[in-house]
Amino acid sequence: MKDLFTNYAANQTNQKWNNMIKREIPLYARNNDIRTEFGRDYTRIIHSGAYRRLKHKTQVFFSPNNDHICTRIEHVTHVESISYTIAQYLGLNSELTKAIASAHDLGHSPFGHVGEKILSNIAKQDIEESFWHERNGLELVDCIELLEDNNKYKQNLNLTYAVRDGIISHCGEVSENSLKPRDEFIDLYNYTYPNQYSPYTWEACIVKIADKISYLGRDIEDAITLGILDEHLNELYDLLGCNYDEEKINNTIIINNLIKDLCDNSSPEKGLCFSDKAFELINQINKFNYKNIYCCKRIMPSNRYFEVVLNEIYSLLKSTFNGIDTFSNIENMERTYPKLCKTFLEFLSNYYDFGNREDLKLKNKILFDKDSSTDFYKAVLYFISGMTDNFAIEIYNEIIGF
Repeated sequence: MKDLFTNYAANQTNQKWNNMIKREIPLYARNNDIRTEFGRDYTRIIHSGAYRRLKHKTQVFFSPNNDHICTRIEHVTHVESISYTIAQYLGLNSELTKAIASAHDLGHSPFGHVGEKILSNIAKQDIEESFWHERNGLELVDCIELLEDNNKYKQNLNLTYAVRDGIISHCGEVSENSLKPRDEFIDLYNYTYPNQYSPYTWEACIVKIADKISYLGRDIEDAITLGILDEHLNELYDLLGCNYDEEKINNTIIINNLIKDLCDNSSPEKGLCFSDKAFELINQINKFNYKNIYCCKRIMPSNRYFEVVLNEIYSLLKSTFNGIDTFSNIENMERTYPKLCKTFLEFLSNYYDFGNREDLKLKNKILFDKDSSTDFYKAVLYFISGMTDNFAIEIYNEIIGF
């Protein structure tokens, strides 16, 4: 029902409001700024380098030369659109959903979920942690990504709690047909695995569901475009209840039907939920996609290639660690690997204390100790996770080339 959630929206009448807009440190202000707190978050996100790089990161299909195959930035835009539509209809804060949706995948590695698994295997081996993009996204907006302030000092994004919570809480797997926000105002670094807690706001719950709605239909559309589902179209049409000869499957129809169903069946008492029929269809589409798209033979060669690319980059950078001599080792390799070493040293200079932070106009957090191998390996993982697909391949080619 329209505006059914108005009394629960993220605004000043909400008892959670002060927690929602809390930042780790006060954000610098301008006398003529007309934006809201979530509006400031949104513009900080879309002006960040991490957001810009999403346009060259794989969503599902590695297809850098096909302009019509979904990339990570398009997926983010789809999630923003879907969550905006739902929030507007239900009477929730669409400005907050826009900020969360725009930032929710900033922590993704190159090469999509395959790249995420590769980096996670490395992380488990060398720093005894898992790498997962929701947690990496939180760490990125809190610690890694930098913006210049009005005095040209580089600072961390320093987003509101509600947006940061939406990033780490957005895991798209919705296993139960009811989603409600949690009441507890927790330290977000208490998260130890994806989907551990419900989001803190109804708006973040919407983004979590919009993420699912977005990728299910678009992945099918892309797979049809690439010919991957040619042998499975009858099965797909039967699943969706379509007539193969008369109807077309497209993402717009799937999205519209699921949005309408969610809005018709949700309430503050029941939570955000679909009808039983729609929820069963979502589960069936998910199973179909895993079987025929995500695990299809066509994408396996590229997955093996991605593993070689990321492991070679990581291994080379890891080999340079030698305590205080590490940075000299990297500089000495610059003649052989100029682009890799130059960009990596520039990256490291932002997060180690070399005694020249004022010269570099840095006011962000110092993250790493020069003597710690664990810190260095984590820095390498952060560096690689921020790469685009194209840049990772370019660096790999530099490593293997002569």
